[in-house]
Amino acid sequence: MITENILTQLRQLKLSGMSMALQGQIEQPGTYEGLSFEERIQFLIEQEFTERSQRKQQRLIRVAKFKIQANAQAIDYLHPRALQQSQMAALLQCDWIAKGQNLLLSGPCGSGKTWLSCAIGHTACIKGYSVRYYRISRRLLELTQSKADGSYSKFLNSLNRYQWLILDDWGLEPLKAAQRDDLLEIMDDRHGTLSTAMLSQLPTDQWYHAIGDNTLGDAILDRLMHNAHRINLKGESMRKQIDKLE
Repeated sequence: MITENILTQLRQLKLSGMSMALQGQIEQPGTYEGLSFEERIQFLIEQEFTERSQRKQQRLIRVAKFKIQANAQAIDYLHPRALQQSQMAALLQCDWIAKGQNLLLSGPCGSGKTWLSCAIGHTACIKGYSVRYYRISRRLLELTQSKADGSYSKFLNSLNRYQWLILDDWGLEPLKAAQRDDLLEIMDDRHGTLSTAMLSQLPTDQWYHAIGDNTLGDAILDRLMHNAHRINLKGESMRKQIDKLE
């Protein structure tokens, strides 16, 4: 009866890891009878810590809304696209996110930009960083719409909840004047403290022209490219290679 009360109280306190660990000790007494009281308590605490860490990781992955379910362990280094394994190993450490540094990922359609960013993002979530993936055109459209209902500032501030913001499909469409202003607001808010990834089919030396305004182009790219890591993918589309194998 006392044990049932303890289990109930642990669940009420949302200590489910400890509750399950204690249940295991009760059901397998021979496994734990040789442990001291302190060792058994330590085991309960470790199980609670592990479960909370796993729940946090899954929550971060769910909130990130990655376009593709990608894992760093499945990165293809054999396909000839100029992907450097040493650079990826450094990026997957994710300490650059803690430093507020950016990632510029360019390359032709099908070269794996989105997949790689989602794989890095997945690793970042496992390490405890908050990440959010967006197609940049959709994000800028939502910012424009937020001006009409008065939620623009709140909408901008919501982006600052994420330690790493992934903006995909940059440069596919010309920016309107208001969108240039919005992009500058995003980059200015994040500069030096929060990380941003920009993914584009355009080489980085064409990004200035894609913005369409000299003054804003200087301001945006200065904030984006300062202390940025760069991956420039090359070669034939990986989708074509997969189609050939099927």
